[in-house]
Amino acid sequence: MATDHAREATEAEAGTRADAPARPTALEQMGGTTGLVYTSLPIVAFVVANASAGLTAAIIVAFAVAVGITVLRLVRKEPLQPAISGLFGVAVASFVAWKTGSAKGYFLLGIWTNLLLGGIFLLSVAVRRPLAGLIWGALNSTGSRWLRDKPSVRYYDIATLALTAVFAARFVVQQWLYGADSTGWLAVAKIAMGYPLLALALLVVVWAARRSGKRLAAPERAATAPAPARGVPAARDGRTQRYATGDVRTRRPAPRP
Repeated sequence: MATDHAREATEAEAGTRADAPARPTALEQMGGTTGLVYTSLPIVAFVVANASAGLTAAIIVAFAVAVGITVLRLVRKEPLQPAISGLFGVAVASFVAWKTGSAKGYFLLGIWTNLLLGGIFLLSVAVRRPLAGLIWGALNSTGSRWLRDKPSVRYYDIATLALTAVFAARFVVQQWLYGADSTGWLAVAKIAMGYPLLALALLVVVWAARRSGKRLAAPERAATAPAPARGVPAARDGRTQRYATGDVRTRRPAPRP
């Protein structure tokens, strides 16, 4: 009876999960593949316009492209959050370039932002709260139960260090190009070390999430496994018979004829 109830509850829970809408992936939450392409367009427009028409024209063109992308997303009913974030980033970068009077100033904010993010992610590992796991749990609504599992924390430590390495590499390379006044190569580095490099680090995050998920799911499966029926033999050793009730009965050998 208890086994039947447990089976019915498990089937009902599985049906509920099947009917629930699928959560958007991390890529979808960032705007999908088109969102990755859109982020590079204002940068390319800025560099091309700066080379042909000067800094002021480059700022106007980059901002106009960012506004156009936002309007396009609105018309196509695509997620607006990535476009709005990109528009804000272009506006701030353009303001820095205008204040410094140099095209390379367009990339200055991003360079130091990478240094700041790298330091924060590294600090989160030091305090045993790896940000890769916290962010993954927030985006996918999986919570933070993994913080109570030491191997899971180690998995997310590795993922967080991978992201830290991405931020550190961006800062070192782009700061060097900034010092060399290589505006064109700064644009190439920003695009090449943007989402493509981030995608490699996200593979490590996905690996950590899967390893942690398997560990956390194992106790749940064990807890929901149906118990053996009472009175059914659980093990035999030839003379002693054990039952699920805990009773131990000794079986005497039959007398020889």
